[in-house]
Amino acid sequence: MPKGSLNVSLKGADDIFSTEESRQEQQREQVQQIPIGELFPFKNHPFKVLDDESMQRTVESVEQYGVLSPLIARPRAEGGYEIISGHRRQHAAQLAGLDALPVIVRQMDDDAAVLLMVDSNLQRENILPSERAFAYKMKLEALKNQGARSDLTSAQIGPKLTAAEKVAEEASDTKSQVKRFIRLTNLVPELLDMVDEKKIAFNPAVELSYLDEAQQRDFLEAMNDTQ
Repeated sequence: MPKGSLNVSLKGADDIFSTEESRQEQQREQVQQIPIGELFPFKNHPFKVLDDESMQRTVESVEQYGVLSPLIARPRAEGGYEIISGHRRQHAAQLAGLDALPVIVRQMDDDAAVLLMVDSNLQRENILPSERAFAYKMKLEALKNQGARSDLTSAQIGPKLTAAEKVAEEASDTKSQVKRFIRLTNLVPELLDMVDEKKIAFNPAVELSYLDEAQQRDFLEAMNDTQ
């Protein structure tokens, strides 16, 4: 075979593989229309989806324009897809009577999915203390897991941020404030609801989180008796 022909053949094969790789990448990020019944909420999703005025405005927008921004989801082992980003849009679409939604499907492990889910929701303006508390806790654990895997496979160059420092760096709170928010996850649900409802201020709530459940229940009963 002439030398020039060999080069052409190799170049053609290389182009074929490059094109196939590119096609697979595009397919992974391609927006698909997924039936709404095949979309399931993220496990232990910390952000509440409320039927409030904001949701009503979202429903009206969906009814008029449809869902303009695609959801992000990942395949579930048991079938269907787990929503990573877009729980409010999915609920609004349900209320608006849509049958399917635009979705970008990604293959993601648990920790990567948690980080994307938390970061995409923390950008919202109005976040309840309980939502921020559980979101920070989930992100902290995911970063710790990723850090543990990284330490096994790579050498650390330069000073290493702790997981709590990284959460704080990527949020609007200090490391100390992140840890104080996470303390709220130790409150019994009734007390945590009162924090969200601004019946208990943040600082006293953090102090209450150091009490065990029985002591918290006693405090709650004493509060109810005084009302």
